[in-house]
Amino acid sequence: MTGTVYKSTGSWYDVKGSDGVFYPCRIKGKFRIKGIKSTNPLAVGDKVDFELEKKGDEEIGIIKNIHERENYIVRKSVNLSKQTHIIAANLDVVFLMITITNPPTFTTFIDRFLVTTRAYRIPTVLLFNKIDAYAIEEKAEILYLKDIYEPIGYTCIEVSATKNINLDKVKELMIGKTSMFVGHSGVGKSTLVNAIEPSLQLKTQEISDQHKQGQHTTTFAEMFDLQFNAKIIDTPGIKGFGVVDMDKYELGDYFPEFFALKEYCKFNDCLHIKEPHCAVKKALEDEEISWSRYKSYLQILEGEEESEHYRTDIWNEED
Repeated sequence: MTGTVYKSTGSWYDVKGSDGVFYPCRIKGKFRIKGIKSTNPLAVGDKVDFELEKKGDEEIGIIKNIHERENYIVRKSVNLSKQTHIIAANLDVVFLMITITNPPTFTTFIDRFLVTTRAYRIPTVLLFNKIDAYAIEEKAEILYLKDIYEPIGYTCIEVSATKNINLDKVKELMIGKTSMFVGHSGVGKSTLVNAIEPSLQLKTQEISDQHKQGQHTTTFAEMFDLQFNAKIIDTPGIKGFGVVDMDKYELGDYFPEFFALKEYCKFNDCLHIKEPHCAVKKALEDEEISWSRYKSYLQILEGEEESEHYRTDIWNEED
């Protein structure tokens, strides 16, 4: 039988079969070493083939095959820096939730995430949450960020989970698709998802006054069927995001504004740093490209971890 992985809790997987029934499944051991360079061979969203076996009064599924993924999203493994962890697979759209304060989301984080989703061919929408709670200066910051990301092709939507602002626009983008909402711990991800689909009742927590971070809620990814013909993958909150296995000569291709100018550079392998007649550097000097985006590019190119306001790359067990 063919099915989709809805939940992973270690060695067990909840798989929804083609018959609409959920089955507890285990994976054949050899998949763990079958050339998969990740800490987990299976991820939520994976399509699999499995066979049913009787175990007492219960039917247990044995996963025999993993279908080829359309795309997937990964993070670096916390303890094994050379390995990756697949967060979710076969996504139609990712919503990156951004807050200006409490907690702040900085452009370094945004850019690293967008580079990764672009590299793995996952359409991404930027959601600026908590707009009902911002002062004039913070609203101006949102306009500044929208001026950076909208011209290079990213849809930006201002939302409020608590005041139900623009949630209809988000919902419209989810219909018929498998979506994932991600962001720093405390951005209000679970609150927003609950506002879109109240029947889910995902766990939410108040922001910690001490660290301005969300309390522990989601601890692993899980997929849910929504009532309006949509699926959502709920994930842990993120503190930092590392870029995995990115060739330095391809990195610029994942910045759409750089890629659009690439053909005008003198050298085909231009890294847009010190090379003469670089179209990207000229556009930067002419203020046609954002300096914050270029700074993010250099940090990733030089292999720097997220610094200044950023911590090491982990997906935290928080909202």
